[in-house]
Amino acid sequence: MPQNVLLAEDDRAIRHALERALTLEGYAVTAVADGVEALAQAHRTPPDVLVLDVMMPGIDGLQVCRVLRAEGDRTPILMLTALVETADRIAGLDAGADDYVVKPFDVEEVFARLRALLRRTVPVNGTPAGVPASSPSVSASKEASGQISAAGLRMDIQARRAWRGQRELELTRTEFELLELLVRNAGIVLDHATIYDRIWGYDFGPGSKNLAVYVGYLRRKLDEPGAPALIHTVRGVGYVLRED
Repeated sequence: MPQNVLLAEDDRAIRHALERALTLEGYAVTAVADGVEALAQAHRTPPDVLVLDVMMPGIDGLQVCRVLRAEGDRTPILMLTALVETADRIAGLDAGADDYVVKPFDVEEVFARLRALLRRTVPVNGTPAGVPASSPSVSASKEASGQISAAGLRMDIQARRAWRGQRELELTRTEFELLELLVRNAGIVLDHATIYDRIWGYDFGPGSKNLAVYVGYLRRKLDEPGAPALIHTVRGVGYVLRED
């Protein structure tokens, strides 16, 4: 069965071109011109993934994303944006988006990001996609209970919930999976290529800031005044989760 894509883009030329490209790629596409239609269609026939333009008249892509997340809808969302500043991308992540593509984009990049998002929604052999099957940092008993912990963090994998101490963290899908990867490998330096492969399924290239944006936003949610930082940058290599 083809996977269903809900595409919301107010630019008619882009909408028609992307709808045609996605259809030829094998997706079943429902294309709408604004956020109101996107919400109505998402409620009527929930898709497998949403592709939302950020800048739309009336209800924009960020508002659509916020509404769906507030309703508990965890369908993967890919944002299309002409905004390239880090603050703008963070706004999308804050709204609950899982990934973004900056305009003008190569349609092959859209395909790759959609494949990565859809892979992450299907567990393989009982292990969430994008996560190693086992790690020396997590005990078998905790793994069996669906609970993992490290550096003062606790995660319930099945319930998709995470805490630092007693404080529950509000995480997007990508933030949760990135934190899970770090917790499972606490004390181990993970290089950029490994993280890209585990979380997104492909490498964005050496010039990409995508990983740095997600790590920075995750740090903002984890860090507490007077408490030690948990995610550390190893320059030229990657990131590691540990308490100093």
